[in-house]
Amino acid sequence: MKALTRALPSLLIVAVLAALWEAASHWFGVPDYILPSLDSIFATMAGQWKGTLASATWTTTVEVLAGFALSFVVAVTLAAALHSSRTARNALYPLLIGSQAVPIVVIAPVLTIIFGFTITPKLVVVALICFFPIVVNTVDGLASVDPELLRVLRTLDGGKWATFRRVEAPAALPSMFSGLRIAATYAPIGAVFGEFAGSQNGLGYLMLQATPQLETSLVFAAIFILTAEAIVLFLAVTAIERICCPWEREGKRS
Repeated sequence: MKALTRALPSLLIVAVLAALWEAASHWFGVPDYILPSLDSIFATMAGQWKGTLASATWTTTVEVLAGFALSFVVAVTLAAALHSSRTARNALYPLLIGSQAVPIVVIAPVLTIIFGFTITPKLVVVALICFFPIVVNTVDGLASVDPELLRVLRTLDGGKWATFRRVEAPAALPSMFSGLRIAATYAPIGAVFGEFAGSQNGLGYLMLQATPQLETSLVFAAIFILTAEAIVLFLAVTAIERICCPWEREGKRS
């Protein structure tokens, strides 16, 4: 009941936007190839699900999940290395920041040339988009440990590994999950960028094929599916955070 109450303002905004959308498409004379009505979009989604949308959705979902998992492994490993070595942090952190200045739309075609029309360039693009917020938030979380806890471990002759495992890693979990939630919303975007650069299936590929044929309802259907994937992945990360960080939830309540 509380969750429904919290979601009610968002649902009302969505309902108002849907009403305005329907009014524009049905009553204000906006052509269907520019702004199809919601009922035509959902009809297209239902009619073409078995034919093309199901296969495209599965392909993009695999790319999103695999690329997201790859970004998580790389980002957490890199964050631990940056935290444990000041030399590595001074050498690599500026390069990480500079890498975000390179447009991903430029990198994606190069990766397609290197790896071909396989899943590999899509995974790399998703990982490149997702890993930066995870790295930054995890590094900040590892550095935000209470100094008193570190002093206690030192008095108990705790080594670096014991300190990392017992204090630093648990303290960094809330920050890491904040980065994961941000990355979860970026992952479908990365998959679509990769498919735009070169693919043979997927929702991005489907959108490229539908746009010149003015199948706008199919384009919007793919957009709705991508939006749903981002929301589901975000909620999944949030649910895992509640399991892994129960103390954080209790602290917010108190």
